[in-house]
Amino acid sequence: MPSSGARCKERTVVEPGESLRDGDLLAAADLGSNSFHLVVARHEKGTPRLIDRVRESVRLAAGVGEDGQLDPVYLERAMDCLARFGQRIAGIPATRVRAIATNAVRRLSDPEGFLYQAEQALGQPVDVVSGREEGRLIFLGVSHGLPRSRHKRLVIDIGGGSTEFIIGRELEPLQTESVQVGCVASTLRFFPDGVLTPERWQRAQDEIGLQLQQFAADYRETGWSEAIGSSGTAKAIGLIVQALKLSDDGVRAEHLATLRDHVLRQGRIGDIALPGLSPERAPIIAGGIAILEAAFRELRIRSLKVSEIAMREGVLWDLLGRRSNRDPRMASIQSLAARYGVDSAQSARVEDTALALYAQVQAEWSFASEDREWLVWAARVHEIGLAIAHSQHHVHAAYILRNADLAGFSRQEQELLAALVQNHRRKPGRDLIDNLPRRFRELARRLTALLRLAVLLRRARREQKLPTLRLTASGDRLHLHLPKAWLARHPLTATDLEREHPYMQELGIDLEVDPGPA
Repeated sequence: MPSSGARCKERTVVEPGESLRDGDLLAAADLGSNSFHLVVARHEKGTPRLIDRVRESVRLAAGVGEDGQLDPVYLERAMDCLARFGQRIAGIPATRVRAIATNAVRRLSDPEGFLYQAEQALGQPVDVVSGREEGRLIFLGVSHGLPRSRHKRLVIDIGGGSTEFIIGRELEPLQTESVQVGCVASTLRFFPDGVLTPERWQRAQDEIGLQLQQFAADYRETGWSEAIGSSGTAKAIGLIVQALKLSDDGVRAEHLATLRDHVLRQGRIGDIALPGLSPERAPIIAGGIAILEAAFRELRIRSLKVSEIAMREGVLWDLLGRRSNRDPRMASIQSLAARYGVDSAQSARVEDTALALYAQVQAEWSFASEDREWLVWAARVHEIGLAIAHSQHHVHAAYILRNADLAGFSRQEQELLAALVQNHRRKPGRDLIDNLPRRFRELARRLTALLRLAVLLRRARREQKLPTLRLTASGDRLHLHLPKAWLARHPLTATDLEREHPYMQELGIDLEVDPGPA
């Protein structure tokens, strides 16, 4: 067995999956609340070079009712679009594709039902991300499209269902807020019958402004050197400002006032026609202008530049990080372990033991190269709940993992990590696994079994040389070979292994312990 000694505190490297080569294709899909986007890129010297873009206006947010049900017309529109995306990316390995769903899917009463159909249509998994993670990906993409600078930047991304505000420096976000106002949702909310009046506009300004006031003072105190708008709404407003010959160098508050006056004079959403505004964007531009005007006022923005880069490019850069030692998820795990004072020596012992067991069954259980990382991450944070209480600490840990803002992780990934950690001791909850996306269920069962064995074998919580461990797998049957004499000298471990048999059966795994010769 590997020993853990003094090096336990310096454990940051996880072997990445298959490395990228020049010429490899990457793809990112953004299932936004207004539009669905697909970008395809070629990997060239550590950089994703875009070679294709596909965009379709799906308006998913407009189809989500107050009860979270999705109108069948919008569901069909979404699936048809994803089927076309799927044809374009067919043949690109799943490890080089990432599809992200945002606010509209987060609002669904049955997101898993939608995601299952979406994954069937696209032919790839679809991850739902939190508003803060959405903001991180937006900032990552926008920052890569700008000249390097040590100064702080404010990025505003007005989507269909939410708007993200991010202050960051270089490639790292420092503050991120996601507000539940978007161009589609706000247009429908404040102008439901399509009638535009100054009174309704003022109501929109007041209500949007009230949400922004929750963080506006903190943002103003942090400050920034330049403000940047990304995604379709910002680009549309920038084009209108240019077409009206108001400016060719960004957007200012007086430009937004001019646009607001133009829109209100036209009286109805259906009559909006502005130079530079596409007919497709016209039905939702009022909500977008209202949001940006409120943002200018509350954050006291002087001017805003428009970026051609948005979240999908950020997803491409994030994919590159996931395929190397720059995976942001590792930094999140390290930060979480430090924040909750994890015993790094013990977590290292559990990690080493779990990986030794994993290596012996990897081929039989057909683990993919990246599956190893989940076992590492679970081992490193499986005891964070001890910072709250020893009793039920595995449940406390799982709660933290489900609800924390973990950079790099999607919501489904956080659920997977929480299930592994909550099930690492006591009777495992099979429902925790059954409620995971289908693609994670078998992985969760099998990784949980390995983590449980590692925790059990390292219960002494001290440097202790284990005997040579031999673990074999056949289907869902595990066979653990341990020397009979060693088991006799460690009666607590022997008893724990006997008691583990029914717990493993809860996972659908049959554990046999063979007390062989010394």
